[in-house]
Amino acid sequence: MGGSAGLSSPSPLTTKQRERPILSLPDRRIAFTTPANYATRLTRLLQLRGATPLPVPTISVGPSSSTLSSLRSFLLLSSSQQRKKGALALDSFSALAFTSRTGISSFSLALSQTPLPSPPLSLSGEPFTVAALGTDAEALHQGNPSLLTLLCPGNPSWVRVLVPEIATPAGLVKSFGNGFGRKVLCPVPAVIGLNEPDVVPQFLADLESSGWVAVRVPAYETKWVGPQCADVLVELDGKLDAIVFTSTAEVEGLLKGLDAVGWNWEKVKQQWPCMVVAAHGPVTAKGVESFGLTVDVVGERFSSFDGVLDALSMQFQD
Repeated sequence: MGGSAGLSSPSPLTTKQRERPILSLPDRRIAFTTPANYATRLTRLLQLRGATPLPVPTISVGPSSSTLSSLRSFLLLSSSQQRKKGALALDSFSALAFTSRTGISSFSLALSQTPLPSPPLSLSGEPFTVAALGTDAEALHQGNPSLLTLLCPGNPSWVRVLVPEIATPAGLVKSFGNGFGRKVLCPVPAVIGLNEPDVVPQFLADLESSGWVAVRVPAYETKWVGPQCADVLVELDGKLDAIVFTSTAEVEGLLKGLDAVGWNWEKVKQQWPCMVVAAHGPVTAKGVESFGLTVDVVGERFSSFDGVLDALSMQFQD
């Protein structure tokens, strides 16, 4: 998911997005299980295409006191580190790797709320790399001050921003190249009340296979929102043209919600037999299918939600 500062604020359209003709979804009712803090952006994009959005959030994502404490532990020097003259909190790391927008905003929050005796990064050695997926990279520059400024107030340009051409965790690993034993800090979710999808464990394993020492830190929590999450879908009286999944955890959350009210996926398909199932990129599609659901449409461009909506538009035009 592309996965998420200013999470609930719509991302500004890039020049390329403004120039590209927007494929329409007129009078289509589109459900989506995206967490509430991502839903505003997806709702806006659907409305621009003439669709009727139906938010069905099945999971929540956001920082907690526990995850903020975990992040602070990497921002505050230990006693042994303090004894090393000139040592700064993140000097043992060569990179930060974000797999979601929520990870970025949570790390920014921890940085802004933690009274640091000195900036986390020094201006010596090779530049520090911060990596993010697709349009999530916009969040690195947002806020006052931005995450990049918080990391290195004296010279934010010392931080190199890396955005992989393919907006997947695997694409991020490829863009990093060989780590040669260097350390990368990975702020990732702590999954609560759901099975952890294999996306993050595989990402960390791939980094290790590429010569990096991947250090995992829980930056925020991914939680099931509860047994009422499917109510808006079950109580819908009228057509439903499509449902969009933007992460694997959303699927498990929906199935748990359906089960809580005596429904299952088969009943959903019986209720709306022509409903199209769409996935935001191949990673999400694989996760959806792992629960036994058939995916009809996969967004080929998954650096933003526009990709899956373009794919849906083409599906309905055929």
